Amino acid sequence: MRSISIPVCAEDYNLSSTLQFPWRFTRPRRFKNLNQKQRRNRHVFSTNDKFLYWGNRIDCPGKHCESCEGLGHQESSLRCALEEAMFLQRVFVMPSRMCINPIHNKKGILHHSTNASSEERWETNSCAMDSLYDMDLISDTVPVILDNSKLWYQVQSTGMKLGSRVVAHVDQVSRIELRDDSRYSNLLIINRTASPLSWFMECKDRNNRSAILLPYKFLPSMAAENLRDASEKIKELLGDYDAIHVRRGDKIKTRKDRFGVDRSLHPHLDRDTRPEFMLKRIAKWVPPGRTLFIASNERMPGFFSPLSARYKLAYSSNYSHILDPVVKNNYQLFMIERLIMAGAKTFIRTFKEDDTDLSLTDDPKKNTKVWQKPIYTDDEESS
Repeated sequence: MRSISIPVCAEDYNLSSTLQFPWRFTRPRRFKNLNQKQRRNRHVFSTNDKFLYWGNRIDCPGKHCESCEGLGHQESSLRCALEEAMFLQRVFVMPSRMCINPIHNKKGILHHSTNASSEERWETNSCAMDSLYDMDLISDTVPVILDNSKLWYQVQSTGMKLGSRVVAHVDQVSRIELRDDSRYSNLLIINRTASPLSWFMECKDRNNRSAILLPYKFLPSMAAENLRDASEKIKELLGDYDAIHVRRGDKIKTRKDRFGVDRSLHPHLDRDTRPEFMLKRIAKWVPPGRTLFIASNERMPGFFSPLSARYKLAYSSNYSHILDPVVKNNYQLFMIERLIMAGAKTFIRTFKEDDTDLSLTDDPKKNTKVWQKPIYTDDEESS
């Protein structure tokens, strides 16, 4: 879809006569759990606000419309869209639901039906965005509204009445052009076209540090208030603790080459995330006797038990009385676990993401597309 022509500039209409903003959204202190009496700095949406819209689904339309990408990919995409809203100084229209793979959603598995319509599958394989993120907390940095809100409905109604004078559907238009070209910058709504690969794809230069407006830690810290509360309760029970994230299930994959030999994209990962090797790796970072919180997608019960010879092990499953009333899917669980890991005295990742990170393996996290023979022992490494 090409950008449409815009025959009349936005200054030519009186928006205040057609659009009213009676709703007030509270903005809490960042990273704090505050009650209603402690809320501050009400953000009042006004007739001067302009909006950035990307569609109502994450990874749909797109190649992952049925299966969905993982939370990390979705957050990376969402972060880029929020950055663009910041760059354009526009209110970001947040999808009201997040696509969630049925493998991370017991309800989705139990209620899966091959006869279900696309919309029915979407409802089952998705969760409310505000069950994951705190919209008020995000609005403290980037003003956002949900696409099922009364305000967005009113803005859309105004857009339909005034047509091309206030709305542009754009594709392959740079954010600089959207900001500086008056054909776009004065419009009420800029409607981006979703990429055929995934949802938000305008944030192309992630390696250019100066172009990054929001850090990786931004969205993890914006978890919904009940998720933050649950993590605080668990952290209080843990006391002084260290944490480790062990990513195994989705990364330990092998395939046979033409000679029938197993090959892997992460040749050391299976070895480096086994308890006997983990003990050797983390000994210099975590003293014996420490409480060690473990978050992992390893499915084998008791897999990490050998670590108990040196540490007091803790898992999210130990706190089911706190989590069961809150957690409805694995996205919510992982968001709580991320907050717990962020509060640890020492945190060890599976893969090194920054030079200062502590990690279980030296294998690169990024897909190198080089399939190598897996290494399972120290002897193989030295031979």
